[in-house]
Amino acid sequence: MRVVDAETAVADVADGSTVLIGGFGTAGMPFTLVDALVSQGARDLTVVSNNAGNGDTGLAALLAAGQVRKMICSFPRQADSYVFDELYRSGKIELEVVPQGNLAERMRAAGAGIGAFFTPTGYGTMLAEGKEARTIDGRGYVLEYPLRGDVALIAARRADTAGNLLFHKTARNFGPVMATAATLTIAEVDDVVEAGAIDPEAVVTPGIFVDRVVALGAEQRVAAREGASA
Repeated sequence: MRVVDAETAVADVADGSTVLIGGFGTAGMPFTLVDALVSQGARDLTVVSNNAGNGDTGLAALLAAGQVRKMICSFPRQADSYVFDELYRSGKIELEVVPQGNLAERMRAAGAGIGAFFTPTGYGTMLAEGKEARTIDGRGYVLEYPLRGDVALIAARRADTAGNLLFHKTARNFGPVMATAATLTIAEVDDVVEAGAIDPEAVVTPGIFVDRVVALGAEQRVAAREGASA
């Protein structure tokens, strides 16, 4: 694991990459890493996240920059998703809607080496069209495949020098599974402490899954979250 600045952390993200971006509220959105990716300019990206961005910051800023070809998410539309709405209505972005539990499980499957899994969520709906279905113990299931990323950009509360991560509230909803599902995982954190300084019982993502860490300082992370909530 290396501690680097945000620009260095995303410098080798290639055009056409699949990028997993944490979220589930501002606690999990890696605002600084996403801003760095906007500046870096990688294009034709497939982005996997819980929603399609809020307002005009974070993921919405990446969409507005025209760098995303396809969005895979659970909640593409909400009151302040006007950037995505405009792109989708004008045919400038593709969309794959995945129920939230399936989204998380598909990434968990990728990280755990599971080839595919049957789930009842989505069975009998448009979301299951074209997918293998099976009846198990009298209930309908649909086959879902793992969802892997070339890169994961996630936010955590703290890292240690071995890359172990401690998350802040809802940031742990998607950050941990994304860390295991990507070839390259980059985490932005408030601070980095010495290995052993985080209670092992509080470690959510072991350092083996983390390649790069960007230490921002708590004030910058809080300012980014508050700016997005304003």
